[in-house]
Amino acid sequence: MRISKLFWKCTGACAVLGCLAARTSAYFVISEPSRDSQWVNGAVHPVSWTKGVQDGISMLDVELARLSQNGLTFVAKNVPAKPGSLNILIQDIPPGDDYFVVFMNSTHGALHATSSRFAILPASSSASGSQQSPISSAPTVTVSGSPNPTQLFATTFPALNSGSLPRWDNAGHAWGLGSVMVGCLVGAAWTLW
Repeated sequence: MRISKLFWKCTGACAVLGCLAARTSAYFVISEPSRDSQWVNGAVHPVSWTKGVQDGISMLDVELARLSQNGLTFVAKNVPAKPGSLNILIQDIPPGDDYFVVFMNSTHGALHATSSRFAILPASSSASGSQQSPISSAPTVTVSGSPNPTQLFATTFPALNSGSLPRWDNAGHAWGLGSVMVGCLVGAAWTLW
């Protein structure tokens, strides 16, 4: 019985301190596509973002999500987080006004950012909304076809060294781990006392 109390008190203390320590120090703000963006099939469209704080996230995965069809298109894996731009050439993507660009770490399932909702138009259309020119210094990725969550990423960039392992150069990371460890020790001492 005593071990079970120790377990639950340690778990509770760790959960409380873990929640306090688990703050998101990383953030991305996706500036393009914006709410008024209209992407036309057969054209190159820019995705641009700014990265918040220095947190050790050096790469991310880019996906296109469509809500009404539960569609997911894997665009690019291991995209460098800086300089903050990527061009996407879309071909034969089903038209709709419910698309989003999603930034995440698909290995760990961590969501970094979601763009504003935007539209994709057929190739024969002309965009009446916001239309940005491709970014000349950014790489271009080609995606085509209907959303298919069983397909691989259209492009995989080489992995960056700092993106696969956690870095402890941010005081927030060390503080978070330290507070969880202290919480576990306090919970154990509280139980044994």
